Amino acid sequence: MGVYISRPAVHLPAHLIPRQRIHDDMVDRHGDHPRLGTVRRILAQMPAERRFSQPWEVVVAERGLAERNRTAFADLAAMGTTAARHLLDRYGVAPDRVDCVVTSHSTGDAVPGLDVHLAAELGLRPDVRRRPLTQLGCNGGAHGLVMAVEAVRANPGSLVLLVVAESLSSIYHHGDTGVEMMVYKALWGDSGTAVLVSDRPLGPGLRVEDTWEYLLPDSHRRYRKRLDETGVHFDSERSAPQSIKGISPALRRWLARPLPGAPAADGGPWPLDFTVSHTGGPAILRDLGEQLGLGDEALRHSWDSLDRSGNLGGASVLDVLDRTHAAPPPAGATGLLIGFGPGFAVSALKATWVG
Repeated sequence: MGVYISRPAVHLPAHLIPRQRIHDDMVDRHGDHPRLGTVRRILAQMPAERRFSQPWEVVVAERGLAERNRTAFADLAAMGTTAARHLLDRYGVAPDRVDCVVTSHSTGDAVPGLDVHLAAELGLRPDVRRRPLTQLGCNGGAHGLVMAVEAVRANPGSLVLLVVAESLSSIYHHGDTGVEMMVYKALWGDSGTAVLVSDRPLGPGLRVEDTWEYLLPDSHRRYRKRLDETGVHFDSERSAPQSIKGISPALRRWLARPLPGAPAADGGPWPLDFTVSHTGGPAILRDLGEQLGLGDEALRHSWDSLDRSGNLGGASVLDVLDRTHAAPPPAGATGLLIGFGPGFAVSALKATWVG
């Protein structure tokens, strides 16, 4: 059964933050940092701009856990709802037509979560199936799509709404002065995104041919979320940058396997005419390109998303997919959608572009 992914709706908040403002803030506050030269060199490679859901003065203010968390959830819920409304309006889909809603956010802890908020704000049916995800981080978009595809295959004829939103500016902490954390502060942006998944095409876009999940052994401490009285922090170990190289052999084996149900004789590497990849950061994208033999052109939409929006967490891969729609491959082209997140976890789709 074919499963199709619509063009996403992407909502970026109003406050545009240039790279230079973050650079200047770090230099002003941490002028005596022992590795300031290294930090400044890395910052020069960071996104040119990104958008925050709160004004700069609020983002850099000293705030406690409760205030940060409350504001983060309110902001991501508003961004996710706006994206979902735009999406449903674009395709003329009434809210009561949605059979299942999948949500992902790793900032703004709340019970009930984004799924229940969307049900109320959008007017979804009381019997809508809900699949809330809160621990996937940057893999939320790709893993959410895998779950949405599985939901459609298990319930033919159903329509699944995936909403991924993050308020990553809520974890901008002056006390996080490790090089990795200084980089993260310069990397992340806020957004809300939404996409529809069904067993009939809603227009040009992806037809999913196969899905894959992989958890790199003994990698659970490489990227992790930490909570203290000041708020949420995301930490990483020195081994984290090696994660793409670590998962690449398994990824290449999966790409070489025949599609489910296809004869073994039809095997051979899945052609990568296009690639929709989570942005991660410059090192992630460079490593992925090297490991899969991809040139800059194959990852141009990911590079563009990173430069113009920053790393949007789980929403990044949907922003990259939206940019792919703006300059699409030819009908019949085959490619890869892939996301990475804490674990070190990978979720991916083999897909064909349907014109």
